[in-house]
Amino acid sequence: MTHLFTTQMHLPLPRERVFSFFADAENLERITPPEMRFRILTPRPIAMATGTLIDYRLRLAGVPFRWRTRIAHWDPPRSFVDEQLAGPYRQWAHTHEFENDGGQTLIRDTVRYSLPLFPVGELPYPLVRAQVGRIYRFRERAIRDALGGGPGV
Repeated sequence: MTHLFTTQMHLPLPRERVFSFFADAENLERITPPEMRFRILTPRPIAMATGTLIDYRLRLAGVPFRWRTRIAHWDPPRSFVDEQLAGPYRQWAHTHEFENDGGQTLIRDTVRYSLPLFPVGELPYPLVRAQVGRIYRFRERAIRDALGGGPGV
C-alpha cells in the first residue's frame, strides 16, 4: 500500500534563494532531527542534477540504516524529486516544489511511501505516519532558522 504525506510552508524570501538552500545536499543534515543521526556518506561537494546518487546513514526508531537516493528529476528553481533506491522503505519518493507566491516562496513537499513487508509491514503505519509528521515539523523550524524565514504562515 502506498501512503501520501504532504506539507507546505511559506518563506518571505525569493524562490531562487530558497531553492539554492535545498540544492546544497549538505543542508539535509541541518534540517533532519538530531536523534536520527543523519549523516551524508557521499563525498562532497555533491553536484545536484538528474541522476545524482547520494548515500546516507541514519537511525529510525533507534535502528541504524543506510539509505541511497537518486535525484530522479531536477528543475531549478521550480522542483526536484529524490527517490529511495535502497533504505528502510519499500518505496520513498519525495517531490519538492517551489513557487513564487506574492513576494514569498511556497514550498510544497509531497512524499509517496510504502512500508516494507506489506501487509504485515502495515501494522506500524500509525507510528510511521506520526514519525514522518514529527520529522517535517522539525524540518520546517530548521529551515526557518537557517534562512531567517520567521514563524509559519
